[in-house]
Amino acid sequence: FTADQQMKSLSSVLPFYQGFHGEKGGSKNCYGANGAYVYVKVPVGTLVKEDGKVVADLTQHGEEYVAAYGGAGGKGNRFFLSNENRAPTLFTPGEPGQERVLHLELKTTAHAGLVGFPNAGKSSLLRAISSAKPAVAAYPFTTLNPHVGIVHYQDYEQVAVADIPGLIKGAHQNRGLGMAFLRHIERCRFLLYVVDLSLAQPWIQLQDLKYELEQYKKGLSERPCVVIGNKIDLAQSRINLPLLKEQIDDRVIALSALTGDNLEELFLHLRELYDTYVKTEQSRGQSPVKW
Repeated sequence: FTADQQMKSLSSVLPFYQGFHGEKGGSKNCYGANGAYVYVKVPVGTLVKEDGKVVADLTQHGEEYVAAYGGAGGKGNRFFLSNENRAPTLFTPGEPGQERVLHLELKTTAHAGLVGFPNAGKSSLLRAISSAKPAVAAYPFTTLNPHVGIVHYQDYEQVAVADIPGLIKGAHQNRGLGMAFLRHIERCRFLLYVVDLSLAQPWIQLQDLKYELEQYKKGLSERPCVVIGNKIDLAQSRINLPLLKEQIDDRVIALSALTGDNLEELFLHLRELYDTYVKTEQSRGQSPVKW
């Protein structure tokens, strides 16, 4: 398998691949050729599992994992040369290649993850800040698969933002599609919590979201973040905004994904989070994820 950043899903990966057996040896001192390579491109962020255990985690572009070894070539007649047999005609056939049953799982690799309960406006926000086109409707579970949108900046830097399907209480216990959703958040370098400002006590949404993340994986809720108070175009939201700021310590950006109000502040802060992430990775001698 080869991780390729141009691949965005596993939909093109076939359920069965067959490599090549080693070729038989021959006369005239010829050994048989080894089985030829077969490369399968997969998206960056692909996990390779065997019997439920992770055997490879392809997180960088160009990273490779040998899923199965091809057959070794057969021995040619020279191998059987001896004092008793100066002109051997024997040779051996090539060996069959290795057989394995592997399971591929994709964890979305994005810089930022939009985290919120259903109907908080995550999909609408992703449409507003990028060219991604997730489905948008006024009912829970609109998004059943993660969508990744790219935010472009004038210096050609690109920040990938993933719309993580809406969580529900008990997601860490696999309620709803909990585990299928939460595993995508693991790859995100920083989090954008989206809360519906029009609902009473919006800070409760944030507390519940962080609780679900922390129960799923310790430390996940402590990643760099910003709280996005969505639907500021509604009157009740403007009343709730100062109450939210009083209740939490995290930075709050109030905006409207529907009307586009105050998106610029989000763009600027998103870039600050990205630049901090890049500097941190470089200081560790690691390569930051690029899109």
